[in-house]
Amino acid sequence: MPRYLLIVIVVLAGVGGPLFAQTPAPELKLDTGEQIFLAACNGCHGPGGKGQPETTLGFEPPKTFPDFTDCNGSTREKIFDWKATIHEGGRGRGFSEIMPSFAEALTLEQMDKVIRYLRSRCPEPAWPLGDFNFPRALMTEKAFPEDEVVVTTEVNAAGAGAVAGEMVYERRFGARNQLEFGVPYGFLHRENASWVGGVGDVILGFKRVMIQNKSTGSIFSLQGEVIAPTGNRLRDLGSGVTTFGVFGAFGQAMPHMSFFQIQTGADLPANREKAARAAFFRFNLGKTFAQNKGFGRAWTPMADIVTERELESGAKTNWDVVPQMQVTLNRRQHVRANVGFRVPVNDIAGRPKQLVFYLLWDWFDGGLREGW
Repeated sequence: MPRYLLIVIVVLAGVGGPLFAQTPAPELKLDTGEQIFLAACNGCHGPGGKGQPETTLGFEPPKTFPDFTDCNGSTREKIFDWKATIHEGGRGRGFSEIMPSFAEALTLEQMDKVIRYLRSRCPEPAWPLGDFNFPRALMTEKAFPEDEVVVTTEVNAAGAGAVAGEMVYERRFGARNQLEFGVPYGFLHRENASWVGGVGDVILGFKRVMIQNKSTGSIFSLQGEVIAPTGNRLRDLGSGVTTFGVFGAFGQAMPHMSFFQIQTGADLPANREKAARAAFFRFNLGKTFAQNKGFGRAWTPMADIVTERELESGAKTNWDVVPQMQVTLNRRQHVRANVGFRVPVNDIAGRPKQLVFYLLWDWFDGGLREGW
């Protein structure tokens, strides 16, 4: 080897290390949601949140791997749920364990910033945010359009034995619309100790969000429905006449995961000789609490105030109160239950107290056996 080349190698070996060590590494900035996403999330979720291809990931992505630019999926969840998934990881909310926990890597403020960035990936402002999706009350219909199956049951706590309820299937389409199909059912205990029952008047409804205001936390929807006379009127399972229903639903967010909801409307039968017109007003007030420092099982105590009146001269206005408790049953929180007690305030002699409960499955978020 030439002597001059050997000298060069020795010099580089002696001073090259110190020269390179004196070059400072670029400082990683985590000031904005986008910067946090690029540093912590981009490796799996890809540029802009669309997801990395499998060849880049190096592992098979789960079926629920999100595309944050898809408004139909990215706008539905509450910030509460997004933060819980980031903080606890996929396992904490019943998703894939591939999603790690960032509880030690990111502060809560940084999580809020990256969530706001991901929310901005939806380019269509018409989609209502999941923060308007307040817990479903037993009596007061909510304004947010949903993909749910709900089975509600009412049982007389005193007096004549009776069980009534309804199975509702809701399907959302587009940014603001929802179709609803309801099948009421009922069972009566007769004096001869036998029970009779069957299906009531089937309901087909359409809901549309008319107004949503992110700055005030408000949402307002209108719904119209047709109630077909499919039930047996002689068994108190139907009105015997086609009825048209219309109502408005309003929801308002308040501080610390509290909220109130209002629903008001009327049932208008096509033949007023067979059934009377009726109007109703329902008010719901509630607040959500979560276990595990705000990231676990959610409990929501609520109360409905219900008033109903037939639109006939001399008709009474009935008032009821319905205290209740909704609870999430699984880690993903897309299966829930609500239990309450309907108590008449006036005309007590003619209206019994009722135990009321429902089971709810938000089928858009996964199957019934998922997320436990």
